[in-house]
Amino acid sequence: MRQGRTWVLVWSVLRFAMAAAVVAAIVGQLIRSVGISADKGWPIAGTVIDFFSFFTIASNCGSVLALTIGGIIGLSRARVDPRWFAVLLACVSTYMLITGLVYNLLLRNIPLPQGSTVPWSNEILHVWAPLFLLLDVVLAPKRRVAPWSTLGAIIVFPVIWAIYTLVRGPLVHDFRTGNDWWYPYPFLNPHVQPWGYGSVALYVLGIAVAVIGIGAFVVAMSRRFGVSDRTPAAIS
Repeated sequence: MRQGRTWVLVWSVLRFAMAAAVVAAIVGQLIRSVGISADKGWPIAGTVIDFFSFFTIASNCGSVLALTIGGIIGLSRARVDPRWFAVLLACVSTYMLITGLVYNLLLRNIPLPQGSTVPWSNEILHVWAPLFLLLDVVLAPKRRVAPWSTLGAIIVFPVIWAIYTLVRGPLVHDFRTGNDWWYPYPFLNPHVQPWGYGSVALYVLGIAVAVIGIGAFVVAMSRRFGVSDRTPAAIS
């Protein structure tokens, strides 16, 4: 059934719809953030840079790209996803699952300034989009079997992002609080952690283990439910 033409069409449409919802959520929150900064006289450029420095936003931007490409491939005559797209999709799926888990386990109950977030946008970016990518891992037609070497590619972006965040943090003035540092998430901020950088290191290590574990799950699911060049064609 997953390789039938009707299901391929349905899933392509669902991918396009989710990509559009994520774009709307990102734009909605960006407009709110920029609007608050404009009202308070805060720098707009700094607001935008900080906004796109969140792992949530980066991973959701990646999901828009992957879901859009996946929808196009689904509507094409290709029987199975290209190898490069299988790697991209495994990476993005992992990042989105990490986004959902970290937010709902560590960040959901942290109070934020009243009116600073757009509730529906927040739920799409942290709940519904990650859930859709989880379903995509199992249900998407044409999803190619990913090699275990994909784990090496999956870990690259989180490492780069963590280095960027920890190097940039003490160099940026937080115009919202007046602090001489800014970190997108409190668990990466050594100034609010009981053991400083020691606590941060433990969180980073834990998230790294989670990335590898969830990446392994995504690859394993692709090998369980995916298709390969040797899988008999079933789309008609």
